[in-house]
Amino acid sequence: MGFVINRNTVIVGGGTKPVMNAVRILRRDIEKRFSESGVEGGRIELIADESLAAESFVIDVGDTCRISASDELGHIYGLLYISGEFLGIKPFWFWMDQKIDRCAALEIKEGRYNSPVPSVRYRGWFVNDEVLIMKWSIGGDSVEPWRMVFEALLRCGGNLVIPGTDKNSKIYRSVAAEYGLWITHHHAEPLGAEMFSRVYPELEPNYFEQQQRFTGLWEDAVREQKDMKIIWSLGFRGQGDCPFWSSDSSGRYDTPEKQGALISDIIELQKGIVKKYVKDPVFCTNLYGEVTELYEGGYISMTDDIIKICADNGYGKMVARRRDNHNERISSLPSKNMEHSGIYYHVSFYDLQAANHITMLPNSVDFVNRELDSVISRGADDLWLINCSNVKPHVYFLDAIRKKWFGRAVSDETHSREFSSEYYGGDEGAALCLREYHNAMAQYGGEEDEHCGEQFSNENVRTIASCYIRNEINGTGKLRWLTGDKPLGKQTEIFSSICERGQQKMNEYLSLCESVYDKLSGDTKQLFGSSILLQANIHALCMSGAALFGKAYKAAEEKDYLKAFILLGRTAELYERAQKIMRASEYGVWEGFYYNECFADIKHTAYMVRKMMGVVRELGDNTRHDKWYRLAVYAPEDRNIMTLLVNDNHMTDEELYKAFERKGTVI
Repeated sequence: MGFVINRNTVIVGGGTKPVMNAVRILRRDIEKRFSESGVEGGRIELIADESLAAESFVIDVGDTCRISASDELGHIYGLLYISGEFLGIKPFWFWMDQKIDRCAALEIKEGRYNSPVPSVRYRGWFVNDEVLIMKWSIGGDSVEPWRMVFEALLRCGGNLVIPGTDKNSKIYRSVAAEYGLWITHHHAEPLGAEMFSRVYPELEPNYFEQQQRFTGLWEDAVREQKDMKIIWSLGFRGQGDCPFWSSDSSGRYDTPEKQGALISDIIELQKGIVKKYVKDPVFCTNLYGEVTELYEGGYISMTDDIIKICADNGYGKMVARRRDNHNERISSLPSKNMEHSGIYYHVSFYDLQAANHITMLPNSVDFVNRELDSVISRGADDLWLINCSNVKPHVYFLDAIRKKWFGRAVSDETHSREFSSEYYGGDEGAALCLREYHNAMAQYGGEEDEHCGEQFSNENVRTIASCYIRNEINGTGKLRWLTGDKPLGKQTEIFSSICERGQQKMNEYLSLCESVYDKLSGDTKQLFGSSILLQANIHALCMSGAALFGKAYKAAEEKDYLKAFILLGRTAELYERAQKIMRASEYGVWEGFYYNECFADIKHTAYMVRKMMGVVRELGDNTRHDKWYRLAVYAPEDRNIMTLLVNDNHMTDEELYKAFERKGTVI
């Protein structure tokens, strides 16, 4: 007979707060999995064994279940292994609404169970652009979403986190430490220090003039975190996500030599500060944006003990990211293998152009697998930091990368079926929808990664509407990356034609998802509807809205203002429908999850379309606002009778639009 685990199983040992937290998680899972029982349960013991490698474990199952490890994370992973492998709790159980079936007890086969061996030394997430979880609470507890993020990361075998952006990273790093995680820092926040401009808002953040104050902030940060497990992020950028010399008018750093020399000197200074307080520290630096070019050009020097982190372009391709209208697409991987190197990789991105934030990465698992294989082939396996954003919309790709952390190959075919088996009851229709997702994405450029996230059909519509309202019809620099330097009308035509082609493919994909949804039932149907079908609806409605917006703009440009007015009303309704479907997908613990959706900000797209609608009305209606009113409400024989100017209160834009729609106005 094997080891019996049931509601009465006891867990002995632990000691440190992170290990006891993992004990609490396993205890919670045991209570979820097993019903009350009068039968005695087995005993789980935590054993210290200094001979084992860091973060590894050995589980020996006999009369008792012994988890041996040499450190905290080894014991934590061992406890979560029991939860996952023996109790059946999936890595994303919370984020994917796994229903835990109860039973009286389970018998675990006697034997030895060894921890899997990771292919990447430091494996983690950057909880970035976290606008959804920062305004969402679970049962009134605003910290619980972050606990669920950290737990999921550990269940994936991760050991590293940037616990939020800017202020959030300071608030939640102590929570992350309680989970036993290593902590590192945003590339714009070296050593996790407070931003200079926040502490000294009255001073210019000029390092040459304020070196002592900068150094003081860095030293304060090191003292605050010295007792945590930190991978100290070194470097120097500006006060935002931009180079420091962009806001320096002195000319002191006007050449690559000067820029690189300062960054090199600061890195050495920061290392010295850390070593003053921390024994055997681990260092990293981000070769991101302009820093990549400086490093490749030989302008930055640094020691080999610093992990050099290269970044993808935000769309999963290991090339330099597009900045505004500049898109070199040079490889972001080093020209030769570097000792101690890693990557910062996005499954979610925010660029105010075409990226994804509330929907999945619009590229294939096959594509991601190839890119990560190229990373491994270049020896960049010391640290992988994945931008996980708000987790829930990105679980599919986070799960794929979890497998890559442990040396597994992934593909659209295999991963879609495995993921469906884990979370959608093995439904082949769900697997098909996951595989076909990237094929339905509109393509804004000729490169394999240049597919449209939901920001494409939202951000650009708002930009065009704002320019029209301001009468800035000569063209906007914010669309030059897509269209070149052209008048606004031509820019809109190019943009909307992409959306028009995109809506056709996406509507076909939406039909596929709806047909799968109709065949599902119960919890699986609800989950599918709030994940795969939701994302299909967001893309289909927003793409259709953007395509229709192009027609409305064309009509306005041709001064057919009534046609433009009605088309803009229909456009706004498409975006409002997408917003309504998104908020309707919230249930149970997910109530309020999309409340603060402010990046794609679908509701604001509808608002801006309606603002443009109002301008179009002013241009097409008369000053008394009764000409279009008469067209919409009066019978033809009554329109020109002026004994009473109007018979109703003046209509709002929305009321007038509805009146035209009720009339069935042909445009």
